[in-house]
Amino acid sequence: MTKKTARALALALAFGAPVALALNPPLARAQTMMPQPSGVLSLNAQASAEVPQDEVEITLFYEQEANEPSSLTSTLNERADAALQKARGVAGVTARSGAFSIFPSTDRDGRISAWRGRTEVVLKSRDFAAASKLAGQMASIMQVGNVSFSLSPEAQRAAEQRLSGEAIRSFREQAASSSQAFGFSGYSIREVNVNHSGVMPRPMMMSARAMGADAKGAPMALEGGTSTVTVNVSGSVQMK
Repeated sequence: MTKKTARALALALAFGAPVALALNPPLARAQTMMPQPSGVLSLNAQASAEVPQDEVEITLFYEQEANEPSSLTSTLNERADAALQKARGVAGVTARSGAFSIFPSTDRDGRISAWRGRTEVVLKSRDFAAASKLAGQMASIMQVGNVSFSLSPEAQRAAEQRLSGEAIRSFREQAASSSQAFGFSGYSIREVNVNHSGVMPRPMMMSARAMGADAKGAPMALEGGTSTVTVNVSGSVQMK
């Protein structure tokens, strides 16, 4: 407070004039803060389901050894290209290049004695029968390394929409029953959040031996597992 302001304040008090004092910001906020409402209830509801996995991914591989890396690279690329060409045009199945690696093999003295390489092609499909048939037809080009199953985005969204309705109904039922139990006749929603917790897959991976695949190109028996889809609804209601 300046000297001028202090003198003015002293004169005002001496003559009985009304004085308005400015509160500091923290005190002003504390005095204007509204009290928390009573009868607020926090709730959480959840709905989950086991959804059949509807996508399969088959990893095919080819391994080779050579005396020098350049010829090995060419051999691996040719084999991968042949596999991709065979997969191209097969309805319901997509194919892409997978992992590619070349590494040296050493003798007892630590000198490079040969080069080993591996290339992969990955098939993906929702048509298990078509994917199995194609993998069998490619047995002369590449071997089956492993098979994994997953839930497609479309199947996940459909499950989440259905589960959202179930979780919301559960939230409202909890709000109604809890309000009645506390002696209130009803409630109004203050805030609510609907969250999708994603997919928790149950891993289903099989080796070629486990699936009974052989070099004759016979189709493999494919059967996926399930994935757990969960929807959470949380929020608060005003009982009244």
